Amino acid sequence: MWLRCLFGPNLQRIHRSPDQTRTDGRLPRRGWNYQPRGLERHTDSILGWASVLWSLSYYSSPLLLCYLYRKGKIQIHSAIGTFPWSFALTSPLKEYRFCPIQKKLACFDFDFKHWPLVSLFLLLSKGGVSLLRPEPKHRGAADSVLNSVRTLPCHILSYLIVHSFGRRMLYPGSVGLLQKAMRPMLQQGQARLVEEYDGQRNKLVACDGNEIDTMFVDRRKDGGRAGKTLVICCEGNAGFYEVGCMNTPLEGGYSVLGWNHPGFGGSTGVPFPQNEANAMDVVIQFAVHKLGFQLSDIIVYAWSIGGFTASWAVMSYPEIRALVLDASFDDLLPLALKVMPESWRPLVTHTVRQYMNLNNDEQLCKLYELHLNTFALISGTRDQGPEDIMSNRGNDLLLKLLQYRYPKVMTEDALRAVRQWLAAGTQIEEESVYTGYEVDDDWCLSVLQSYQTDREPLFPWSVGEDMTLEGRRQLALFLARKYMRNFDTTHCTPLPISEFRPPWKLKH
Repeated sequence: MWLRCLFGPNLQRIHRSPDQTRTDGRLPRRGWNYQPRGLERHTDSILGWASVLWSLSYYSSPLLLCYLYRKGKIQIHSAIGTFPWSFALTSPLKEYRFCPIQKKLACFDFDFKHWPLVSLFLLLSKGGVSLLRPEPKHRGAADSVLNSVRTLPCHILSYLIVHSFGRRMLYPGSVGLLQKAMRPMLQQGQARLVEEYDGQRNKLVACDGNEIDTMFVDRRKDGGRAGKTLVICCEGNAGFYEVGCMNTPLEGGYSVLGWNHPGFGGSTGVPFPQNEANAMDVVIQFAVHKLGFQLSDIIVYAWSIGGFTASWAVMSYPEIRALVLDASFDDLLPLALKVMPESWRPLVTHTVRQYMNLNNDEQLCKLYELHLNTFALISGTRDQGPEDIMSNRGNDLLLKLLQYRYPKVMTEDALRAVRQWLAAGTQIEEESVYTGYEVDDDWCLSVLQSYQTDREPLFPWSVGEDMTLEGRRQLALFLARKYMRNFDTTHCTPLPISEFRPPWKLKH
């Protein structure tokens, strides 16, 4: 018993019981933060400062080692070990299936590493789920050996960059210091989800062994139509489900499932693309096999870098109803090259393609080779800054998808018309461009419906092959406006519920 108290989880908050009611009809009181006393409070403070100092020394160690090396004073000091002393929940469980003990544990917020697991009977796999990989260049045996030797320094440098500061720059939410600074905000957001929305926190285990922190809000019993639809939310590179994009579908009355990237919040691991896809896979499996949703009842909603896992999800599970991408991009490489010196281009290209190949456009085009899935792109006109609207990579994602799906429509003349529409800074300017080309919505819709009826609906389509230039421009603008919605905002502005609508789908 004493060992369990010594090494058990740290209690952070006591939520009100989900079954707690009041006879006067008023809402039950909220939960309260646990206040440690005496020795426990002082020990927590000491361990907290020790953790901060360790993080600071870890991230500053490269600079310190360089300094000591130049001074010739490199010494290895032994670290003083510490031991945890905290309030304990004295009977942590390793595994459960929705049972009464879950309701009791849901009344407490404690260290997530001690949270019980949801068993999905998934086999652990070192390889993980499948990803799209860059096609290897074909060379002769001798050329391959020489090329491997010649590029070895580049491979080593890429590895060091990604596993030191590169991954943390791309996913700052995985940095421990940032998480410590945001902890009060995250705890407040989690308390709101649990106490106001009766959210259910669950720990899932991905096929690579990483533990994934999730939050589920069930609206199916509310009787509304939206509650029967599950929205799976994929957060940005510094986003957490506690304070992230879950709030938008919650306001719309949807059932919502949020999850944290590997290394974010209670999730373990590091957010490399393979780990991200593995995490997304177990979240979908949980939604289907444990929560009881059909794939056709699921909408995947992603913000920013979350578009990678969202596009992987609909590529791997094409029966998913729809995909909504907010402030996302087509490919990470152009964004990385934009902020790095031109002389670093070969190194940056190799590093991104080898370790951080977030290729949203390729995954979506792979999907459309097989199925007619619906998607919506939502982009802020000031997403990449007010000075250049066309620098928004969401625009490039739209153009690539339209060019792949409708190659006969998206000629150079039609592309210029769509770019002109995308460059509009306001809704009034967009409407002016649209009406300036005299787009006939009814005619465009009838052309697409006629093509879909007469032919096998697999992309790419050959519609527009015998069409005039004016007809192609009209059809290109019609499709662009159906697939993308722009509104005047910046990158970090939460999406209002008025803009969260089911994507357009061509009906027979």
